[in-house]
Amino acid sequence: MVLLTMTPGIVRALAEAERLSHDDFAKLQQADEPILDDVKPGNPISHSQLIDLSKLLKKHVDELPHNDEDPLPTTLAGLLHSAQVYTPPPPPTPQKSPAYLALMARLRAEEEARNYERMLHPPPTRETFTQRFPRAPMDFSIGASAPADGDEDLSYEEVHRQIILIINILISIVCVAVFIWVAARHWTVGKRLGLSLAGSLGIAVAEVAVYAGYVRKVREAKKTEKKKPEIKEIVKSWVIDKGEEKEGLVVGGKDKDVDGVRFRKGKHR
Repeated sequence: MVLLTMTPGIVRALAEAERLSHDDFAKLQQADEPILDDVKPGNPISHSQLIDLSKLLKKHVDELPHNDEDPLPTTLAGLLHSAQVYTPPPPPTPQKSPAYLALMARLRAEEEARNYERMLHPPPTRETFTQRFPRAPMDFSIGASAPADGDEDLSYEEVHRQIILIINILISIVCVAVFIWVAARHWTVGKRLGLSLAGSLGIAVAEVAVYAGYVRKVREAKKTEKKKPEIKEIVKSWVIDKGEEKEGLVVGGKDKDVDGVRFRKGKHR
């Protein structure tokens, strides 16, 4: 059943139908259809009631008043003009029970009491480890210092290199195992499996040994590079003598010119 909203034209048509034939108008009211006692714009009316209303008005069309300015709608199309689908209003909000109201009041009072207690005795502020121990070294270790950006980049590159190395080792192991398995196809399954596993294990040990040697060489090279003395050189300096400015290149500590260059004491040799 489709419910529509009453328009002013439908309200006028219902009033005229009730005036013309009260018995026929009573037949418009069905058991499962909206009640037509309170007729006003916006109230619901079913589509079948509009059809019956149109038939009733056409039956007494000669008795209807004629108004050229605002004619009374008698056809179904005229009655449906400006009508919209009726949307029932939302149901009223159920009343809250006394137990619910008492519970909410108690919870609200407890929350207010906690807020008041928190205002009187605020909790201590949280301190970071640096604020609590300002003189402690970084990274929770003895004499540790914050890593430089270069070290972080180097560590990231090292992790990437190790991941690629692991992938290469796995590919080498799988390729060797498959090659040995195919090459020994005339042997029994047990011998082929044992030979493949032995070859894979040998390749894995060889790869790890080679990489360990490479890492050891790199570590030794870094230590050797760090042991080398750092050479510092003064590229340009100015000497002011009696108000006159003289420009020269100075490197070193003594005032011995060597091709216009002085060397400073230190590890420059």
